[in-house]
Amino acid sequence: MAASRTSSTRGRVNVGKVGGTMPMGNIAAMESVKRRRLEVPASLKSKLETPASRIGLKAKATAANGSNNPSGLLGKSGARDQIRNQEQEVEEEEEEEDDEDDDDDDDDDKSLGPPPAIHDRPESDINGRLKDLEAFSRYMIQKNRTARKTKKLLSVELEHNTTQVAQLEFDKKIIAAKLEEAEKQAHSLQATIDERQRALKEEKRRHEDELDDIRRKFKKQGEQIQDEQRALKKTIEELQESLESTKTRLSAKKDECTRLESTISKQASDQLELESSFRSLRAKVEQLEDTISSREIRIAELEEALSSRNSLVLELEAKLRVEETTRRRLHNTIQELKGNIRVFCRVRPLLNEEKSSDISLPIQLPESEEQNEIELTQSSENALGKSTSRVFPFKFDRVFAPESTQDLVFEEVSQLIQSALDGYPVCIFAYGQTGSGKTHTMQGPDRIDGTDSKSLGIIPRAVQQIYETTSKLGERGWEYVMEGQFVEIYNETLQDLLAPTSRSGGSQQNAGDKQTKLEIYQDSDGHTRVKNVTTVRVDSAKRVHWLLARAAENRTVAATNCNERSSRSHSVFTLYLRGTNALTGESSSGVLNLIDLAGSERLSSSGSSGDRLKETQAINKSLSSLGDVISALAKGSRHIPYRNSKLTHLLQESLGAGNSKTLMFVCVNPSPASAQESLCSLQFATKVNSCQIGTARRQAAS
Repeated sequence: MAASRTSSTRGRVNVGKVGGTMPMGNIAAMESVKRRRLEVPASLKSKLETPASRIGLKAKATAANGSNNPSGLLGKSGARDQIRNQEQEVEEEEEEEDDEDDDDDDDDDKSLGPPPAIHDRPESDINGRLKDLEAFSRYMIQKNRTARKTKKLLSVELEHNTTQVAQLEFDKKIIAAKLEEAEKQAHSLQATIDERQRALKEEKRRHEDELDDIRRKFKKQGEQIQDEQRALKKTIEELQESLESTKTRLSAKKDECTRLESTISKQASDQLELESSFRSLRAKVEQLEDTISSREIRIAELEEALSSRNSLVLELEAKLRVEETTRRRLHNTIQELKGNIRVFCRVRPLLNEEKSSDISLPIQLPESEEQNEIELTQSSENALGKSTSRVFPFKFDRVFAPESTQDLVFEEVSQLIQSALDGYPVCIFAYGQTGSGKTHTMQGPDRIDGTDSKSLGIIPRAVQQIYETTSKLGERGWEYVMEGQFVEIYNETLQDLLAPTSRSGGSQQNAGDKQTKLEIYQDSDGHTRVKNVTTVRVDSAKRVHWLLARAAENRTVAATNCNERSSRSHSVFTLYLRGTNALTGESSSGVLNLIDLAGSERLSSSGSSGDRLKETQAINKSLSSLGDVISALAKGSRHIPYRNSKLTHLLQESLGAGNSKTLMFVCVNPSPASAQESLCSLQFATKVNSCQIGTARRQAAS
C-alpha cells in the first residue's frame, strides 16, 4: 500500500500555477493516467445493492476524499488501493447484515405496488383495525427502505461523476502545461528565425556594400581607360603634326641632298624609297577621289530620278481625283438616263405545298433580251358558265425569274448604292402582297449571322458594299461617317425598332406607348427627319447584322390566312453617309432609305378580325395613300398628298421634288390563288413606273 502511494505521489505534477515547469517524463505519466480513467468496478456496483453497504461505502469514500486526497487528484496506484479497501469493508458489513436483511431482500426484488386498502371497520373490531394499521406500517417501512436504497445509489453515481470531473480538470491542466511548453518552443523558434533573418539582412548589406565597391572600382577603371584613350588620341595628333613637319623638312632635305649627292649617297637612297612610297600613296588617294566623284554623280542622278517620280505621282494623284469626280458625274448621268424612279419585278419560287403538276401558273415570263417583260393570265366565267382567259402584259425596268439569286438581284441594285456614297438621296422599297418575298428580298433569312452570305438581302449587302467602297476611297483622301436608324409604321404610329424598351408580351400598341413619341419634321435644309429616334453609329458590318436582328425581334408580325408570319407594319432602315476629302476640300452627304412595306391583302382572303382587322385596314389605307401620291406625281399635280399617311410623309423626300433616286421592287406570288393580288400589285407598279420626278441633285455636307 505504501509503495502504491509513493508511486502515485511520484506521478503527480504540480500544475497549480500556469507558469510552473513540468519534466517530459511526468507528462508521459499523466497521459497514461488520462488513458486509464477511473471507473467503478462491476463487482462493487453489485455489492452496493444493500442499504448498509451503500452507507458504508459513502462514508469511506467521503473520508478518503477529505483526508488523503485534498486536491481531488488521484494517481493510478492510489485509486486502486482505495477501491480495494472499500470492497473489503463492504464485504464485512454484508456478512454482519446477512441475517437481518434476508427477508428484506426478498421484498426488494418484488415491486412495491399500491398501498394496502384501509377497510371501514366498526369501532368494536379492534383486531381488524390493528391488522390494517400493521399492513399500512409495513408498506410505509418498505417504501422508506426503497427510497433509501435509491438515494444511496444516486449518491454513488454522484461520487463517480465527481471523480470523472476531477479527472477532466486534471487532463485540462495537463493540456495547459503542454500548450505552455509548445508556446515556449514557438517563442524559441521565432527567436531563432529572427536571429537568422537579422544575419541574412547583415549578409545582404555586406554583399550590397561589396557590389557598390566593385561598381565604383569598375567606374574608376572606365574613367582611367577613357583618360588613357584621350591621351592616346592626343599622342596620335601630335605624331600626325610631327609627320607633317617631318615631310616639310624632308622636302628641304631633298634639295640639300641634290647639292650634296656625292657626299651623302646613303641619304639619297633613303630619299628614293620615301618618294616611291609617297607616289604609291598619292595614286591611291587619286583613285579614291575618282571613286567618290563617280558616286556623287550617281547620287545626283538618283535624286533627279526620284524628284521626277514624285512629280509624276503627284500628277497621277491629281488626275485620279479628277477622274473620280468625272466618274461620279458620269455615274449619275447613267442613273438619270435609266430613270430616277425605276421599278423591278421579282417573282418568288413556289413553295412545296403550292407545287402541283395539273395546275397551270398564271405568271409567264416571255423570252426577251432585256428580261423586262411579264404576263399574267386571268381566267373567269361569264353568266353562261363559259370560261374565258385574259392576258395582261407588263413591262418594267427589269424582271427577275423565280430562280434568280440574291447575288443577281443585288448586282442590279449596287449602282444605286454607289449613288448614295456620291452624295445623293437613294430610296429602295419592296411592295407586294403578304407572303410574296418582300422581307426576304430586303433582309434575307429571319436570322442573320453572317455565315450564309449567299442568302443575305439588299440591306446587309448594301452596307457591305459601302464598307468596301469607303476603304478604297480612303486611299484617295475620303473619310466617311455612317449612322443608322430603324423605325416601323404600325397602325399609323411611328415606333423605334432599336429602342431599349422590351416588346415581349402584351400588345404592340402598349409597348409603343412606353417609348418616347416619334415625330416627322423638316430640318433647316428641307430634309425629312424623325425626332427622338435612336441613331446608332455603324462602324462594322457585324454592327448592321446586330441592328437587323434587334429590329427583327421588335418588329410586329402575326399569322393570317394568307401568311403564317405576316409583317404587320412598314419597316424603314435609314443610313446617313457623310464624307469629306481633306486633299480636295470636297464633301458629300448621302442618305440611303431601305424600306420593307407591309403586305397588301384583301379582307375576304386574309380572314382578319379584331386587332388583325385593324392592322389590315391601316396597312391598306397607307398603301392606298402611297398610290394617291404616285398618281398625283404621274399627273404632275401641284398638290401631292404626302401627309395623308405616316408612310408617304416619311417618304416625301424620296418620292418628290426630284431630289432622290428611287427603286421599287414589286414582289409577286406566282400561285393561282394569288393571281388577283398579283394583278393589283403589277398594275400599281406600272403606275409607279410611269412617274417622272425630275433630276436628282447631289448634296454637299453642311
